[in-house]
Amino acid sequence: MEYQLVDAGLWSDYELIDSGNFEKLERFGKYVIRRPEPQAVWGKSLDLKEWNSANARFVLDVQNANGEKGRWTRRGSMPDSWTISYNHDEMKLSFVLKFNTFKHIGVFPEQADNWNFIYDNVKRISSPDCNVLNLFAYTGGASLAARSAGAKVYHVDSVKQVVNWAAENQLASKLADIHWVVEDALKFVKREIRRGNKYSGIIMDPPAFGRGPAGEKWILEDSIDEIVGLASQLLKEKDSFFILNMYSMGLSALVSENVVRSHFPDADTQCGEMFFADRAGRRLPLGTFVRFSR
Repeated sequence: MEYQLVDAGLWSDYELIDSGNFEKLERFGKYVIRRPEPQAVWGKSLDLKEWNSANARFVLDVQNANGEKGRWTRRGSMPDSWTISYNHDEMKLSFVLKFNTFKHIGVFPEQADNWNFIYDNVKRISSPDCNVLNLFAYTGGASLAARSAGAKVYHVDSVKQVVNWAAENQLASKLADIHWVVEDALKFVKREIRRGNKYSGIIMDPPAFGRGPAGEKWILEDSIDEIVGLASQLLKEKDSFFILNMYSMGLSALVSENVVRSHFPDADTQCGEMFFADRAGRRLPLGTFVRFSR
């Protein structure tokens, strides 16, 4: 295992323009947005005029304890939603971006390298019964990547509105037939084990904290070992792949790697973190990953 730093700057429709003072300035398509970034502890390289010219800015609610909720302010003709695209080989994905009460707008662009990994592995497996399980699947970038390569995809998320958003992205990407599942991830995985089902690919991007549709509590540190262990019972022994991605402040990729290796002891894992470099060359870390294929 070699610890890797993966540059996710694979886009034409996304750019990290600047970062610093706990914020980041980004371009999504033709629009520039400004939002908080707790890991950008250094100073900004561009002047305040450049930052203030952003089309939209997210302002945190100082009374919100988790640091995610707040409000957006917009300038000029900034629309309520817009679409950006990402391409790799014959994979052509489109994402519908929107504003809400959280700082996220519907895509985590640093995941592009994982999407490439998913697409390439589904093509490598090239089997009519290649099926992929995407847990904590959010708006479906990984689901779209697997489906565009021809896999049968099961997209699991506990929030119905987010699954509906993923379905919009499926339509925008001119894809069809993803299986949408609104359910707690642990409950779904346990039921699949009882059914005797197996998957060619398993992807999970668990949050630090969350709740299922029936109020089930998810705390990353308490449950990550359990769900990876359950996933090891679902993954096919050959012609398969696995990805665990996390964005949780304070948890090293080595933590994830230890969890994965304990349940997949023979796996040849890749382990590290994704980053984007801004125009000044500062590399902003944006999540850890452990993955393997066999």
